[in-house]
Amino acid sequence: SRSDDFIVAMETVTAWAWGPLSFLTFLAFLRHPPTRYVLQLLVSLGQLYGDVLYFATEVRAGWSHSDPRPLYFWGYFVGLNGLWVLVPGALLADACHHLAAAQRALDRPRHKAH
Repeated sequence: SRSDDFIVAMETVTAWAWGPLSFLTFLAFLRHPPTRYVLQLLVSLGQLYGDVLYFATEVRAGWSHSDPRPLYFWGYFVGLNGLWVLVPGALLADACHHLAAAQRALDRPRHKAH
């Protein structure tokens, strides 16, 4: 079906792009290059986009792939999958904070020595 093709395509991008980029981001935080927050922003945004597509696909399917029992639905489907929204969301906010601070420092007027 078309939704299966979508999931396969989305997970292929996850495996071949976000997986290696996540590893590069991890290495960047060990080595402290100036690009580390850009990588963090990209990986977090990509993860959030995948999460939105995952939940939106399930909503459009009428929750047909989710067990309707409350403990399963709220505990597993919403709760555990929600971590995949909260963690990248926090990392995205952190990256934006650091990148904005760096830009503010660059935008600050410099005093010329006479």
